[in-house]
Amino acid sequence: MSGDIDATPDGGTDTGTATDAGSGTNTDADADAESGLTALVSGVRIGQFVSVGVAGATLETVIVALLTTTVAASPLAAKAVGAEASISLMFLLNDRYTFGKEGAAGAFALARRWGRSHLVRIGGLSVAFATLWLLTAQTDLTLVVAGRDLWPTVANLVGIGVGLTLNYVAESVFTWRVLE
Repeated sequence: MSGDIDATPDGGTDTGTATDAGSGTNTDADADAESGLTALVSGVRIGQFVSVGVAGATLETVIVALLTTTVAASPLAAKAVGAEASISLMFLLNDRYTFGKEGAAGAFALARRWGRSHLVRIGGLSVAFATLWLLTAQTDLTLVVAGRDLWPTVANLVGIGVGLTLNYVAESVFTWRVLE
């Protein structure tokens, strides 16, 4: 019967993976853990997350570039404005596109995921801010193009790249709970 799908008395399905505990083969718990891990390392999902990240990084980069070159905002202040806009955009896109089947329905569940998303992104954002600070405040590098210093913009992109993996794992595990 292994591999067959049968209805269980509670209305769920039985994938036929349960076996004796001492047999060394998969149990339902092992299959669930494996399917969660498979969801976490899914090439399709990672690709979706990265494409959403590109949209967020583009928005943030435009904001950082505009604020640092047109109103002389500090790189960190520009990053804060761009990051909030980017995080909110990426949450909405990920909630519908990347993890659309993972979250519970309803406004309350959506608001709870949005809050968790902001909390878990603190780690990635901290890494991105630290990288930006290190590459701008602690170095004397410039990248002048058409009379404008684009080094803060480039440094911001480096920080975004450094925080990407941390954000993907944290969002997958804590916001959309793909391992459960």
